[in-house]
Amino acid sequence: MRTLEVVRHSLTRKGAESGKASQLSPEGVRLARQLGESLAGVDYVAVGDQPRHLETAIAMGFAVDGQITWPSGYVDGEVRHHDQWTWDEPFVHYAALLADGRRLSEVAQEHLSHWRRILDVVPDGGTGLVVSSGGSIEPVLVAAFPDADHAGWGGPLHQLEGATILLDGGRFTSITLRRRPPVPR
Repeated sequence: MRTLEVVRHSLTRKGAESGKASQLSPEGVRLARQLGESLAGVDYVAVGDQPRHLETAIAMGFAVDGQITWPSGYVDGEVRHHDQWTWDEPFVHYAALLADGRRLSEVAQEHLSHWRRILDVVPDGGTGLVVSSGGSIEPVLVAAFPDADHAGWGGPLHQLEGATILLDGGRFTSITLRRRPPVPR
């Protein structure tokens, strides 16, 4: 059995602060550090190709083993940027989109292939960590667990939210979505 922790990147700088050296806000670094301290024994860390992914993993206290250029979950003609925030039940909506077997389904399967390769290098009983973006994680979770109660999964993933997934015998067997308390603005 192996565990995969999947996390959306941390809080980023906004307004005049964006575009400065670090993409993460000071609060984003603090919250990432807290989450990292709660994840023990991570054996392999993979991040997407955006600087906020790398910065989140480092702020969590982990060295990054691999940076992957995976496709966006925002697919022309299927899912626009941040559409998931307008859907009442985003995971149910993603399930319906994936059932159509169009480009989003291909994207989700490509992500799953990366996740499986990451878990292939994790020792038995070990843990891998993926840091990515919202809109990319949600459809992949649905693809990994197509028969789950997606209505019970709630809204889209906010920063530093994600899932703990168990892989046993080459099959994804269990998922626990990880939510965090709202951050005061």
